[in-house]
Amino acid sequence: MFSRSIKSQINNWLYRNKVIIIYGARRTGKTTLSNEILSEQKKLGKKTFYINCELLDAKRSLETTNEKLLKNYLGNNDIIVLDEAQNIENIGLVLKIIVDTYPEMQIIATGSSSFDLANKISEPLTGRSRAFVLYPFSMLEVKENSNFHDTISQLEKALIFGTYPAVFNLTENEAKTELLDIASNYLYKDVLEFEQVKNSRTLLELLELLALQLGNEVSFSEIGQKLGISNHTVKRYIDLLEKCFVIFGLRSFSRNLRNEINKSQKIYFYDLGIRNAIIQNFNKPNLRQDIGALWENFCIVERMKYNQANQLIVNQYFWRMYSGQEIDYIEECDGNLNCYEFKYSPKAKIKKPSKFLETYENASFNVINSDNWFEFII
Repeated sequence: MFSRSIKSQINNWLYRNKVIIIYGARRTGKTTLSNEILSEQKKLGKKTFYINCELLDAKRSLETTNEKLLKNYLGNNDIIVLDEAQNIENIGLVLKIIVDTYPEMQIIATGSSSFDLANKISEPLTGRSRAFVLYPFSMLEVKENSNFHDTISQLEKALIFGTYPAVFNLTENEAKTELLDIASNYLYKDVLEFEQVKNSRTLLELLELLALQLGNEVSFSEIGQKLGISNHTVKRYIDLLEKCFVIFGLRSFSRNLRNEINKSQKIYFYDLGIRNAIIQNFNKPNLRQDIGALWENFCIVERMKYNQANQLIVNQYFWRMYSGQEIDYIEECDGNLNCYEFKYSPKAKIKKPSKFLETYENASFNVINSDNWFEFII
């Protein structure tokens, strides 16, 4: 069992009169993590209660604003997990009543989609909650649960099969089967359920296009034309997939230069195994035409996990000029612009973005390749 980086952060907020919210895609380990926290609290003498909110009995018991009925169901427990809490109608109001009426009771609510749970809790729980996102395993977590040598040896597997907990220790054939199952049955279940998106085929085709355009700037109008849907629908679907933690966007950086591209974005996947399952390509890195895009996605998403684990708050961008100069990834932190170019091969030729470095005096530039990546993310 892997120890997750955010567990210590969650433990730090227990019993402080806050509802703990754990977001994350399906199958990333939210139930395992929350039960692990319950188990540790039980050893400390706390009374614990786990509730699966997908069950009808839980829905019936929790869908009330009567504080006495809620107390009767929750009992005299010290810490309670409401798993998949978005299934409870008016969950935000229910949680507000619990935290206001019974502040001694610690609630942990998990949700596999941020959009539904967030829309229901954001206003009622203003100032009453702390939210965390659980991603698939990070390479930092792999190192902390094994050793440096084993982590380095996992690189190629992570690029092809990703780091979903249910996939990580499987054989290649087992990993393929599991990833295809996740991509087919779990990936966008929340979008279809909670947003009444009925055309699952269009959603899958959209994901295929985004997977094939990995590392490139996305044109909503071009995608809309290929799928036969409006730009508005494309934007809505992409927004929903982001809120389901399937994909995430990186926007362009623009401050001073006239010919900087300033209204564009790139789309990446939270897990490369899912991305490869969508296009059904599990070839090894040396056999792939898209290794550059895979490497870029890997470095960016692992850096996101690294920043979360270390509680670093940064703004993230890419940069490109119409003349062709570009930077794969920029982190803005404490007034500094840290720029990175991602090249899988250590022998790849690199051209520094001289115009950017001349324009922004507080900028630095580094190249991340398959020889030095661990310095960047672990």
